[in-house]
Amino acid sequence: MTHQTRNYLLLLITATIWGSGFVAQALGMEYVSPFTFTWARSIIGGLFLLAVIPVLDVWAGKEKKNCKAQAFEEPLQKRASSEWKNPRLWLGGLCCGTALFIAESLQQFGLLHTTVGKAGFLTSLYVVLVPVIGIFIGRRTSLNVWAAVVLAVAGLYFLCMKKGELSLSLGDSLVIACAFAFSIHILVIDRFAPLVDCVRMSCLQFFVGSAWGFIFMLIFEPPTLEALLGALPAMLYAGILSNGIAYTLQVVAQNGVHPTIASIILSTESMASVFFGWLIMNQNMNARELLGCAFMMAAIVLAQLPSSLFKRLFRA
Repeated sequence: MTHQTRNYLLLLITATIWGSGFVAQALGMEYVSPFTFTWARSIIGGLFLLAVIPVLDVWAGKEKKNCKAQAFEEPLQKRASSEWKNPRLWLGGLCCGTALFIAESLQQFGLLHTTVGKAGFLTSLYVVLVPVIGIFIGRRTSLNVWAAVVLAVAGLYFLCMKKGELSLSLGDSLVIACAFAFSIHILVIDRFAPLVDCVRMSCLQFFVGSAWGFIFMLIFEPPTLEALLGALPAMLYAGILSNGIAYTLQVVAQNGVHPTIASIILSTESMASVFFGWLIMNQNMNARELLGCAFMMAAIVLAQLPSSLFKRLFRA
């Protein structure tokens, strides 16, 4: 297996974990409320990454030095320590964690009123929304993105609205708002990622998200011990796999992979959410909703295509 093929496989595993994570989120809320689940998954993900970071530091050092760990152990420790002292890292963690908390909370509340499959596809709208929102901060948007927006709107209509109606359900509206929040989260990451260590910033964002979740949990929905124990398997799955492992796999696997290809592979989380929703929770989609999913998947892929390729296809 080549290095690139391995990375493609890791990205596909990441998307599958994220897609199956929607099921864990829905099952967990049979016991606890959304703020509680967001707090739990965030703090579990943060603790997991805190344990993984030293391993990743050694791994990165070995790749750069291509020699025994003992030969660079001391410089590696000094470099790792200095990373935590970067004020931009803490600012980035605060901003990213706040945006992530808002996005995950909206998604959790949305899952109370819509299916896992719908939530997966609607969340994937961030792929289209990011470049559109970028217009307002001075970034140019190519023709293929505008075409993707049209497809996404058509997909939303078939996926979320009954025939002859022009109204969204509460759950659908909340998950669409979640997609906007994830778009802001991605743009904030784009702002800070070149300046700091990404894995450390992710670790901090999880702790910031857990702090926000803890505050809102105590105000609105203090859980019982019995409820926490009932939701524990789902919270562990979402915290360790969806937050901790999947994020780490993404960071490792995107190294050397074209970002367009990586985004397309990762967007298959929406299809994985439909599959696991059907397999585990017996949530089926009718023909109209499946047509909406097809439109939205086409929009997700189209938004990631290089504009030059789209222009050549359009001229042909």
